[in-house]
Amino acid sequence: MSMSPEVSPAIEASGAPGIARLLAIMARLRDPATGCEWDVAQTFATIAPYTIEEAYEVADAIEREDLPALREELGDLLLQVVFHARMAEELGEFNFDAVAHAISDKMTERHPHIFGDAADQGQSREVRWEAQKAAERAAKGAKSALDGVALALPALMRAEKLQKRAARVGFDWPDTAGPRAKVVEELDELAAARTEAERLDEAGDLLFAAVNLVRRYGVAPEDALRHGNAKFERRFRGMEVLAGDKFPGLSLEEQEALWQRVKAAER
Repeated sequence: MSMSPEVSPAIEASGAPGIARLLAIMARLRDPATGCEWDVAQTFATIAPYTIEEAYEVADAIEREDLPALREELGDLLLQVVFHARMAEELGEFNFDAVAHAISDKMTERHPHIFGDAADQGQSREVRWEAQKAAERAAKGAKSALDGVALALPALMRAEKLQKRAARVGFDWPDTAGPRAKVVEELDELAAARTEAERLDEAGDLLFAAVNLVRRYGVAPEDALRHGNAKFERRFRGMEVLAGDKFPGLSLEEQEALWQRVKAAER
């Protein structure tokens, strides 16, 4: 792999193929002698937060159904992949082409009924996908059903994934009655907690139990909370519009009355 390729101005020109142009721009930015000081100083660890942020901005554009913004945010996310791949190439590990080939191989392997000779046995996409991923984890030496659930995931999403993994080996409630009772139990235990450490422990148990209950109702907890956040923000802003500058000085009862007005108007 070339660690410091020459970057032709022609490649950087707007008429160059999109990905080739982007790869060339990143190589130029990372050039130790002539590149951008900030880009050269970055590492996988310093870029990782930006990668996560850009993924959320893609999701936000989708949520808002803003396709022009989605195009822009997808470009920002692609830049993150190119940035990481460029740093790996400089270390002699892999380059962007290797990343593209690796995911292509993975996708064809996970769809043998499409790209191979395996017959479609009528399984759902999720059953096929999870079976393939389980085989991949086992090939990598996984010992636990929970191996491979990324630590960096948002806590709510990670809780759901841990629960789903446990459920695949039979550790799950048969219906919503069990997790519902567990939520009530954890509420009581949080109320009884006396120390900060106990409250932290019981609060975590309560949130984990709530995720389990929502999951058993067939709702993605992350989607549910995002929807709840949006609803709260919309209603709170509606209260502020109704009250104007007087809102901060209103009593809780007066604010609650405004909340009910906004809520009723939505119906």
